[in-house]
This record gives sequence, C-alpha cells and structure tokens, in this order.
Amino acid sequence: MKPTGRDVDPQDRVFGQRVQKLRKEQGRTQAEFAAALGKTSSWMSQVERGIQPVQRMDLLQQIADGLGVSVQQLRPDAEGSGPSQHPAPLSLSNDLDETRRLISGHPALHTLLAGPGPVPEASRSTEALRKDVNDLWELTHAAQMAQVSALAVELLPELERAVRAAPNEAQPELFLLLSRAYQALSAAFVRQDEADAAWVAADRAIFAAERSGDPLHACAGVFRMTHAFVRLRSLGQAEHAAQVAIDALKAQDDRPPQALSVLGALHLALALVHARAGARTEAKGEITEARAIAAELGENRNDFNLEFGPVNVEIQAVSIAVDLGDAGEALDIGLALDAEGLSPERQGRLLMDLGRAHAQRRHGGEALDCLLRAETLAPETIQTHQAARAAIRELVLVAGANASHALLELAERADALD
Repeated sequence: MKPTGRDVDPQDRVFGQRVQKLRKEQGRTQAEFAAALGKTSSWMSQVERGIQPVQRMDLLQQIADGLGVSVQQLRPDAEGSGPSQHPAPLSLSNDLDETRRLISGHPALHTLLAGPGPVPEASRSTEALRKDVNDLWELTHAAQMAQVSALAVELLPELERAVRAAPNEAQPELFLLLSRAYQALSAAFVRQDEADAAWVAADRAIFAAERSGDPLHACAGVFRMTHAFVRLRSLGQAEHAAQVAIDALKAQDDRPPQALSVLGALHLALALVHARAGARTEAKGEITEARAIAAELGENRNDFNLEFGPVNVEIQAVSIAVDLGDAGEALDIGLALDAEGLSPERQGRLLMDLGRAHAQRRHGGEALDCLLRAETLAPETIQTHQAARAAIRELVLVAGANASHALLELAERADALD
C-alpha cells in the first residue's frame, strides 16, 4: 500500500513539492505534464504528494528534462546521472514500470530458441509457482503495486520458461498458472490507468488459457480485456469483446457455477461500457441480466477472482447508477447492502460510490463520511480514483469557506484541488 500522511518519506515529499513548483511556474497542469512523460495524471499527483517515490535514474532524468532542469537541481540527493546508473530496488517503486518493461518483450526467448527439453533443475515445483500466483492476486487486490511488480518480474519469466520446457502432461496446469498471472497483471494495470499494458496482459492471458484447455479462463481474460478497452475509451471494442464472450457462453447448454460467474461478470462489464457511453436503457438491461444470473447462482463467489454474486451485482448497480446521475437510485440500493463478506477493495468501492451519490445530492456530511470510511478500507481507491477526486473537489467547492478541516485534509491527501 502506498505511504500516506506521516509515513511519507520527507525526501520524497520535498522532491514532489519541487516538481509541483517547477511545473506550476511553467503554467502546466498535472495532466499536461504527465502526458508529456507518458504517465497518467493520477501518477503525477502521487509523485507530487510524495507517495509515489521516484528512485530510478532514467525516470528522474526524464522528469528533469521535462522541467528543463538538471537531475541535481531536481533531486540533490540523487547519486550521479545518466542511464548507466543501476535502478533502485523494486521495493522503492510503487508503479508497475518494471513489469510493463518486462511484458514489452518476450520473457522466454532463450528457452524458445533452445527448443524442447527437460525442465531445468533450478525450476521450482508447480505447487510453489501456484502459491506465487495466488500471492500475486492477493497483492493486486490489496493495491500493493510495489510488491506486485517485484513478484511479477521474477515469476513471469519463470512461468514462461517452465511451460515451454515441461513435458506435455504438465503443460496444461502451467499454462493455467500463466494465464492467471497475466490476468492479475491486467487487473493491476487497469487500476494504475496503464490501459495499453492491461490490454497486452489480457491478450496473453487469453492465449495461455486456451493452451491450458480451460475455456472459462479464456472468458475471464476477455473480462480483463474489456476493462482495458474501457480505460482506453475504446467503448466499441469493449462492447464487442464482452458481447462475443457472452454470446459464446449463452450458447452452452450446461453452465456450471463457474461459467455463471464469468457470464454474470461479463454482463456487469457490458453495463459499465453502456453507462460510459450514456446508454441508460442498455446499461440497466445488463444489470437486470446480471441480477438474474446472480439469483440463479444463489451465492457470492470468487471464481477467477471476479467476486461475482448477488451482493457484487448490487455494488456494480450502485456504481452504474451514479455514473448515470441517478443518485437516489444508487443510495436506495447501496444503503440496503451488507458487503462485509467481500474484500476491502469491494467494500471501499461501494463506500466511494455512495459518497459520490451523496455528493450529487449535496449531502456534504454523509458524502464525507462515506469517502473517509472508504479511504480507511482502501486508501488507493480514494486517493487515486478520478471519480473520487472529482467528488471531493465538488464537495470543497460547494462548501466554500465552510469546508471542514477533515474535508480539506482529505482533498489534500487525494490532491483533488489541482
């Protein structure tokens, strides 16, 4: 989890303030400067608040060049300059740059060119690899991106090598682990607004799932790809990807619970696509479809890390209603929910959307309470999510001179006023 408040390293805070000062002196917004660096405005906001440490020399140089200053001026404590410097340990970085760099190439070319052969003696057991994949998902759900990156850059090449060197009978399970690892990375990239990398990871997940012989995992990969397309604002591609998978699943005569989970999750993804396009009727129709599947399923499940079930459908219904401007409907649904059995991430998302709904209704106190509770459960959601930051900004503007200290402090933590 990213550091906040007193946990922020003073040097990182000073560095971020220096970047912000130089940027503002040039009359550039966070979004403009971030785009020039090939980053998101959310990432830039975290850098300027000190919660996104920048230790890699190549990235320091890029920021310095963008601001027209030397690395030494920007960060006096930096040792040396230029690309010859060794990168900082991954544990110091909260982004996914190293993982992004990894999937930009082929992680197992040496093994591929060497041809088939026995698994190298140094390879770990399938059980050990499975544990690491499970850990990767847990870290992704907890938004601990530094640890996600550190684990992924070691795990992915190992999985890619193992699956190519393993005997035929061992390959299906290894391909399945590879698919799950890429799905976790796709979900992580979406959370970091790295939508193009999320697309690449999802595509590799689908390919590996097909090789594993598990078509439902391939459908789960399509779910991840749909969300990547949404973040890319490619709503037509998102709709097509989700609809093709939905049609294929509906054509099956026998749908076990795992298939229902994927089908329901895809309907929720399609509801999001329609909501972002402003297609109110279509979005609500997909929520209705998902509700029917959840009722058939009869329980909350976490097949393929999708967290689909009756409660999660209603959480998504709250989010869709807020996106469509139906604050009253969102509050009616959300306030009646009991989400304690779900992950902190899901609970935090519900509270964030309830806060957004209260903000739309000008319920300042209730909105702030929901947003603060969401921050306690899932700080990343409130401090980096554009919708949360927009709601906080609106609350401050509406309150004006009467804005409470708690609201102003939240706005500062989320950098919602830049």
